[in-house]
Amino acid sequence: MKIALQIGMIPGNTTADKQKWAADHGVDGIEISAGTYPVERLDQARRDFADSPVPLCTVCGNPSFDFLDPDPKKRRASIEQSKQYLKLAGDLGATGQIVPPIFGAPRLPDLAPLKSAVDLEKDLLVELCKELGDAAQAAGCLFLLEPLNRYETHLLRTQAHGLEIIRRSGHPALALISDFFHMSIEETSTPAALREAGSLVKHVHLADNTRLEPGSGDTDFLAGFKALADIGFSGYMAFECGFSGSDRTAALITSLAYTRDCIAKAQSGR
Repeated sequence: MKIALQIGMIPGNTTADKQKWAADHGVDGIEISAGTYPVERLDQARRDFADSPVPLCTVCGNPSFDFLDPDPKKRRASIEQSKQYLKLAGDLGATGQIVPPIFGAPRLPDLAPLKSAVDLEKDLLVELCKELGDAAQAAGCLFLLEPLNRYETHLLRTQAHGLEIIRRSGHPALALISDFFHMSIEETSTPAALREAGSLVKHVHLADNTRLEPGSGDTDFLAGFKALADIGFSGYMAFECGFSGSDRTAALITSLAYTRDCIAKAQSGR
């Protein structure tokens, strides 16, 4: 298990400053977002990370999330954007791109009794995932589906929901990102959900139940990391959180130490 940080969380005024801070503090990877690097700045991302002392591990998000919109032009725009981020991830040796396919309520019509809006969304998402799986495979990375929580989406909320789409798509370049914050809301047992997902978990987001830094709330990270160890997970776990207290850097350093201690105990079986 390797620790990563989203670039916006890292102290420093420039990307190079942030990369140096991460290297100096033993961070294994850096996650960027489509907000930080929009499509027109992807060549800049390639330059920024070409010789980075800490590698790019993942790209989080997409410029638009119209994958399940009824307008085919909007769907196609989101798909083509995603393909560019998958190419970037592959070029830089990253795990892949993280995408929650939709926020909020369904946009497709409810055609019950033929099919509900959710059934239509799932069928469409399976087909889109096959295309994006092909793009990820060609790039040499993964398309990572992210379940959120009930306050952010109606569709993929649990690990099982994500697994259903991945298994129906049947594509080897599709995988799951497991987010401890969303799981604290939606799963009855985070460790059990991780064990059920097994080898399809290829990336993790870390935040406590408060969505602040790990160790600041009551999430049992040790139990979760033991489950990850049991399924043979060796990928990146990226902090995606806010900070408690007024000193963000101190909180981050404390949380990094806490997380490393939990990893060590999980991997030793303690």
